[in-house]
Amino acid sequence: MSVYERKLTLRSSDVDALRRLRLSTLFTLLQEAAIAHTTELRMGREKTLDKGLLWIVTRQQLRIRRLPLYDETVTLSSWPGETMHLYFPRYFRLRDAAGETLLEASTLWALMDAESRHIVFPEEHDIRIDADKAEKSFDMPAAPRLPDFDREQSFTVPYSYTDLNGHMNNARYPDLAEDLMPPTLRGEQIREILTEYGGEASEGESILLKTATEARSFGMAGFSEDGKRLFRLKLCYQD
Repeated sequence: MSVYERKLTLRSSDVDALRRLRLSTLFTLLQEAAIAHTTELRMGREKTLDKGLLWIVTRQQLRIRRLPLYDETVTLSSWPGETMHLYFPRYFRLRDAAGETLLEASTLWALMDAESRHIVFPEEHDIRIDADKAEKSFDMPAAPRLPDFDREQSFTVPYSYTDLNGHMNNARYPDLAEDLMPPTLRGEQIREILTEYGGEASEGESILLKTATEARSFGMAGFSEDGKRLFRLKLCYQD
């Protein structure tokens, strides 16, 4: 199948206090769709996880027209782009019951060796995912540009934030951002999310969080104890 589709109705656990799709749930849905489609394309766990290879996301860009609401039925579509050396572009579209586009996303994925924790060349492991050229390819995800940081604090990664890759799951980062941002921003209509992951945050690891708040955006970056930037994220809201 060149395009993956999943229809779902949002449950109470999928939404936040404003009854909108929770950002961490959205990230999880994208992640699960990518894994499910990779399996359909015969590049699932038998070729990767069971052989010590882990799928990781390195960048994401989501452009949002509207977040769906509690009890709303939506359809999530996903398809692969043209592989670029080490990286696998993947695209997503979320539509409402009337077929209107709610959001579009572009992501970059790579394969990491579970033992060495280094990115590997896919062709060396006979991993190949052909692009769906009939579907639209969006712009590649841009790196978040953050303003000067205005706050910082330490954060220790709890066990509940980690996943089967053995590091903090990408869906936990928007949870953390929404916990730290000014409450007034949470009620606004989000229009764009940009993320970049440059390293792993493991259970029990203490990381330095730096945040930046502007009138219509919130940025966050995390640094290891030796100063390496592990991630950066930016949430942009409607004017």
